[in-house]
Amino acid sequence: MKSYDNFFLPIDNMDAAKDFYGKTLGLKLKFDFSEIGMTAFSVGTEEAAIILKDKHKFPDAKPAIWFVVDDVAKSYKELKGTGLAFLSEPYKIRTGNAVEFEDPFGNRLGITDYKK
Repeated sequence: MKSYDNFFLPIDNMDAAKDFYGKTLGLKLKFDFSEIGMTAFSVGTEEAAIILKDKHKFPDAKPAIWFVVDDVAKSYKELKGTGLAFLSEPYKIRTGNAVEFEDPFGNRLGITDYKK
């Protein structure tokens, strides 16, 4: 794990969530892909963002933390070899590849690379 990538939070009202994170907290909009159910806000100068996931489009969304790795496929294979159970096979995202898993306590985590 090289660094944090993003922090995902499920929401059920995108307009109200954008008002809260943008207007109430004063965070800067990083991207708005509301049409696919995601909007991101920057926190200061950090690259990692808070990404809001619309539960209407992602019904199984849970709060999650993603980490950056050099190669998702390689890390997936290594971690799977330790007995870690993933929620899916690695999949493509706009910036590269990703895959999620849960720790033994039910917290959602993920890994992503920027190999696009």
